[in-house]
Amino acid sequence: MPARVHAIIVARPGSSSRAQLLRTLEALRSQTAPVDAVTLVMCGDAASARESETVAATVEGIIEARATTSFAEAVELARPRVSEGSAIWLLAQDTAPHPRALERLRGMLERSPSAAVIAPKLVATDNDREIVSLGVSMTALGRSVELAAGELDQGQHDRMDDALGSDIRGILIRGEVRDALRPDPALAGADEGLDIGVRARLGGGRVVLAPSARISVAPDGPAALPSGRFRRAYVTRLAQLHRRLAYAPATAVPLHWLSLLPLALWRSATDLIGKRPEAVLPEWGAALTAMLRVGAVARSRSRIRAFRSSTWASIAPLRVTSSDLRRRLDDGHGSEGGAVSELRFFSGGGAWVVLAALVVSIASFTTLLAWPALGGGGLLPLRQTVAALWSDAAWGVRGTAVDLIGPADPFAAVVAVLGTLWPGAPSFAMVLLWVLALPLAVLGGWFAATRVTDRSGLRIFAGIAWALAPTFLTALVDGRPTAVLVHLLLPWLFHSAVVAHRSWGAAGSASLLLAAVSACTPSLVPALVLLWVVAMGIVLGTAQFRGAARLLWVPVPTAALFAPLVFWQLAHGTPLALLGDPGSIWAGPQAAADAAGRLALATGFPTTDLAGWMSLLPAPIAAWAPLLCAPIALLALGAAVAPRWRAGITLLVVALAGLATAFLAVGITVSFAQGSGVAIWPGAGLSLAWAGLLGAALVTLDTAITLPRLRAVATVVAAVALGICAVPALTAFHTERSVLANGPESTLPAYVAAQAAGDRDVATLVLTPQNDGGLAVEAVWGASETLGSQSTMISTAVDPQGADISTLAVDLLSARDFDAPGELAAAGISYVLVAQIPGGEADKARTLRTTAIASIDQRPGLVHAGTTDRGVLWRLEADVDVAGPASLTDAQQGSARLVITIQLMAVLAALLLAIPTRASRRAARARSRIVGRAPDEPLVLPRHAEDRASLDEEAPVGVVDDPQDEAALNDEALAPIAEPVDEPSDPAESSPPSDDVDEPRPTAVEEDR
Repeated sequence: MPARVHAIIVARPGSSSRAQLLRTLEALRSQTAPVDAVTLVMCGDAASARESETVAATVEGIIEARATTSFAEAVELARPRVSEGSAIWLLAQDTAPHPRALERLRGMLERSPSAAVIAPKLVATDNDREIVSLGVSMTALGRSVELAAGELDQGQHDRMDDALGSDIRGILIRGEVRDALRPDPALAGADEGLDIGVRARLGGGRVVLAPSARISVAPDGPAALPSGRFRRAYVTRLAQLHRRLAYAPATAVPLHWLSLLPLALWRSATDLIGKRPEAVLPEWGAALTAMLRVGAVARSRSRIRAFRSSTWASIAPLRVTSSDLRRRLDDGHGSEGGAVSELRFFSGGGAWVVLAALVVSIASFTTLLAWPALGGGGLLPLRQTVAALWSDAAWGVRGTAVDLIGPADPFAAVVAVLGTLWPGAPSFAMVLLWVLALPLAVLGGWFAATRVTDRSGLRIFAGIAWALAPTFLTALVDGRPTAVLVHLLLPWLFHSAVVAHRSWGAAGSASLLLAAVSACTPSLVPALVLLWVVAMGIVLGTAQFRGAARLLWVPVPTAALFAPLVFWQLAHGTPLALLGDPGSIWAGPQAAADAAGRLALATGFPTTDLAGWMSLLPAPIAAWAPLLCAPIALLALGAAVAPRWRAGITLLVVALAGLATAFLAVGITVSFAQGSGVAIWPGAGLSLAWAGLLGAALVTLDTAITLPRLRAVATVVAAVALGICAVPALTAFHTERSVLANGPESTLPAYVAAQAAGDRDVATLVLTPQNDGGLAVEAVWGASETLGSQSTMISTAVDPQGADISTLAVDLLSARDFDAPGELAAAGISYVLVAQIPGGEADKARTLRTTAIASIDQRPGLVHAGTTDRGVLWRLEADVDVAGPASLTDAQQGSARLVITIQLMAVLAALLLAIPTRASRRAARARSRIVGRAPDEPLVLPRHAEDRASLDEEAPVGVVDDPQDEAALNDEALAPIAEPVDEPSDPAESSPPSDDVDEPRPTAVEEDR
């Protein structure tokens, strides 16, 4: 006799839900094997359901429940209405069974005496050829895995008849075991069918699949996973953790419980590496919830124990192994398949031009490799140990003042990274930076050009033009480390930022590069913020919210690094000081805020020396040197009318933003060197302007000039002109027109450097008489004044910061009788140095220095240590209380730890996001590298493309068969715009989908290692 079937339908109120419910009820009435009874559970107001004639004619009873009732709880409410011995058919408002579905489910139940649950094939409502779910299994660690989801139904799975579990929608539960196989409300709506299947298997039953029984389902029903990505990730992970605690042996439950938080930390890191930052918060929420729900775990374990008659080994054959999961997720192409836009770094000549630039650099700076450190201009030695480098980068005692506690400049972290690259002698890292600057600039320019053009020749031209930028060569010759670093970092920022909307990997890289660029030159931040706002506006204007979320992350590390310094400067009423140049402030040559200076800036030169032309040729002739940059400027202007005009105009806006920054910088003086005001260096703004100008020129060459010969001629003319323009700068070192010098490893006398070896906390009071009769006072901690120890809190301060040592310095030179050694020792100062101003002394400075030496010689307790090339040195006879990081109070140490922790978390998150994975590399290769490509613009493929016969036979060069694929290759503007991607077709998919819509699902097993 056929089993009696009682259908339980769970529904929610609403107009769309009502239509789905009526469709489901109509499908029930159309069954070839009619259902014996139907109970409707309304999670919410049931008034409309009671008024419906279709509902009244179909259901035997309506139960009204709270709106927050889950599917499992709703089924439990209807269970008392089911007659003894009846099988239960679990349905929802959106599950519409096909006419013969119940007939086949009931037939399978009768033919399979060992079957406890019969599961149908779920198909999509709007496409019944798409499989939504047909059987569910799990890995050894409990992750649920769909056996067939999102596939085109061609009958390939119709021979499957045994599975560990299934989707809970549409399953038919045998009447004899219905009380033991109740849905578990603790699973929060995820993996309920899998849990029922596991318990059925442990009770000696089976989950039998009935592929011929088809049920159409929608992704938003009461039994489906939540539609919100955060909520879906939360319930999925919570269900996995709950099942882990419920299935584990009793002795292992405490260990699993203790491992929940460490696993949450580990999985947070893997989520960031896997480009799924949206899963981090749900991960922690699920872990904390699972830890607190001890009662729910106990009830689940009790339910399993009461019904269990088999061992856990009985379900082992039905689990999915790691190799099976990799094979299931892999698309068979590997990381190198499906490339749309190839890099061609070696075959396209990029590697050779970088090597050529290295040869030019060695020829231009021949003797640098023999120097232990670089000096001159704004260059200073670095700390002697890596630990001291990173100590300078942390919040705490500052190294160029006495008792000054506060935030470090973010630039100190950049210096620490550089020094760490050569830990044995950190100062030598700056030597290597100078030698490798030209090839690194070519490399950065070449890679940045891959976002604008596919042509190898234009990429090479971009690399050369970026390396020969007048502002960059001027920074190299004048010894300006911040300007050099900014120019080297900007192309990589461009390369990542313009595709930050596409993937979390690019957004993570862009966020780190933005932080580094901002740290080197804070004056660029307003322009970069403006460009970021424009990009956000374009993305939001096209409703690309996922791309906007990625762009929203980009400034987060920068904000975390700058926040302490911002609070400091605002608290001291000096907000403009935030724009001050970091590092050593050098009053070197630069364009002034006059007509001549602004004319030089307008032509791309940061100094009126015009990159060495004024010192090489007579002024009337050298004044024409800016014309050598005219070819690039003319090409850039043509981008506004090029076929890719959106990208061209955007790049011209970048150029204007950089030029405006340079013009404003020369008129702002917030930093001081030896008591004299120094304007902000305008070269960083010119580097940004050069990036926009060069990018716009590439757009013109790539799209507007269609004749190959004309394009080649224009490129060669522009490159040759820049090469001629660079001659004075590249020869300045050999003709002694550069300030670069064999910098000593210490700016203090060798005696002090030896006593402070290993960066010991030894303080030296440095007194430098000025040519105007003033006295510059500075306290130097350690073996030398270093680049990383410099602080804008001091260089931009009008009033003394920390302990005021200026009064002590004046008293030392005066006739006042006081305990000079005692006050120096109390301040932690061990040595006094009277230095000589570099560049020659005037009479006032010489007189003051002579007076200072005579006065200090007469002070008791100060021993004359000798006259050196650094100046005259005295040491204290008395013991000195060492001041340093140990002098921080408990409250200050707590503040320091909090600041450092927040900054490290932001940087670490960005680093994890930036780490490339196999899936992210494949996703990047599947899309065009170029941003802003015109819709009708053909692709430029490599010469060896004709070897790929299939490509030549199927489609001509530059033609895409599928219009959707063509749209995926084109962006509407240079500012990033991401195409929307539909949600996964399987609403019950157990693993949370990645928010990185442009990266396919990873092929590696996402398990708790």
